[in-house]
Amino acid sequence: MAKLILTNEVTGLGSAGDVVEVKNGYARNYLIPQGFAVSWSRGGEKQVASIRAAREARAIHDHEDAVALKNSLESTTVKLAVKAGAEGRLFGSVKTGDVADAVKAAGLGELDKRKIQITSSIKSVGEHEATVRLRDDVTAVITLQVVAAK
Repeated sequence: MAKLILTNEVTGLGSAGDVVEVKNGYARNYLIPQGFAVSWSRGGEKQVASIRAAREARAIHDHEDAVALKNSLESTTVKLAVKAGAEGRLFGSVKTGDVADAVKAAGLGELDKRKIQITSSIKSVGEHEATVRLRDDVTAVITLQVVAAK
């Protein structure tokens, strides 16, 4: 087992700044090369503190702020223009980064693309849904209006 410090949020494992123990192969072949984690050391505790401080600065502080953002996200349909073929099939699919950019362009605020989940891959124009985990206890459902780019 390898002891690591997460530098990014990893779904099912933890958030940035958490110290986790995973199997050696998972650490060596995926987490460390992708930049999601660094090896744990005694001197790494300072690094953990700085990562947690940065995470706290980015986090939505109040529960009320998170609920207000949730209400504004759920009451608005976010329009997303994507390259599409004649019959409405997309060239590629809509990614979480595209959703974050569309929300920012709509003036609803900045979202971390790692906190956005698209339930089924979006490969056609029309209405789709995505969920955003704003805090551990607040989740918003965004309605996406995917249209063909002109």
